[in-house]
Amino acid sequence: MENMENETGAIRLQAQRSQYREHSVPLYLTSSFMFEDAEQARAVFAEEEQGQVYSRYGNPNVDELLQKMCFLEKAEDGFAFASGMGAIFGTLGALLQSGDHVLACRSVFGSTHQLLTNVFPKWGITHTYADASKPEEWESLITPATKLILIETPSNPGLELIDLEWLGELKRKYNLLLVVDNCFATPVLQTPTDFGADLVLHSATKYIDGQGRVLGGVTVGPKELIAKIRFFARHTGPAMSPFNAWVLSKSLETLQLRVEKHCENALKLAEALEGNPALEKVNYPFLPSFPQYDLARKQMRQGGGIVTLEVKGGYDAAKRFIDNLQMASITSNLGDTRTIVTHPASTTHSKLKEEERAATGITPGLVRVSVGLESINDIIADVKQALERVS
Repeated sequence: MENMENETGAIRLQAQRSQYREHSVPLYLTSSFMFEDAEQARAVFAEEEQGQVYSRYGNPNVDELLQKMCFLEKAEDGFAFASGMGAIFGTLGALLQSGDHVLACRSVFGSTHQLLTNVFPKWGITHTYADASKPEEWESLITPATKLILIETPSNPGLELIDLEWLGELKRKYNLLLVVDNCFATPVLQTPTDFGADLVLHSATKYIDGQGRVLGGVTVGPKELIAKIRFFARHTGPAMSPFNAWVLSKSLETLQLRVEKHCENALKLAEALEGNPALEKVNYPFLPSFPQYDLARKQMRQGGGIVTLEVKGGYDAAKRFIDNLQMASITSNLGDTRTIVTHPASTTHSKLKEEERAATGITPGLVRVSVGLESINDIIADVKQALERVS
């Protein structure tokens, strides 16, 4: 069927059915695959013929997930990793060499920061952070050694946005690769390839799964770049399991519905909390008070499922707020059907230095709320009663 909408493709794109004509694709829990004869084995290994070889290389369940993700992100090819960080490491590790330089947005996930500052320098790969709020400085930070630009938009956890159209023009001017972590927005809310992104990354553990069950990571992009990533990943081993791929492919069937509801609930929560006396501020991209509201409306279809709250009184007050919640879960994940609260400064971004957290807006009183799919009335009531008990 040609010209399918995203929600149709996420449901109807499917691995080839077996002789049993199953309606739902089965699990292919096998480590390896058989060949008809020795010549076919030779031809498949020589890549003269298509075929499954070994589940570290590929698997029908993984292939189906990638077919859907490429469709949703408008990409040619992809590779599925065991986790989101596997996708980031595998992508950068495949494309960078000693002497290369990465220009990254300052607001990156804590483990991405650790890769850039403590892992890649061992191999002679350097980086520079750029502030999303100062686009005029980005061009001056590009050097002859700069190979790629790495960004998150919206960022974790500060929800900073980066103008993808502008960045696409910048990367073309200097012939750089643009790598976008699209985990917070998902392909439901924005399509980075429309603006010139070469590669799009996901921690599929978050909204792609959406129910806190499995880990996974995905990188999609042009065939020639994915070929390099596939070679690196096949021989270093961070492949996604068939079971996780099967779960994630099923999850994509409800992605559109879930993300739209996450966004609806998040906006209502943000609106209900603006002006709350226990809060310094409420951050949400589709609130008119959000500093980058116009940019959010320009490149995102809705505002996402994350709201951040700046609790008056710093860490002690934020801790009291979290401890007084009665329904929301306290955990480090996000994108779940359940509402989740996280204190980034003491958990996900605790390994950053205090000045590094301050530079990305991670204050002691910042609380990240991943707004779930419960009744919005119950979510608001839980958050409000906890805020009332802060003082």
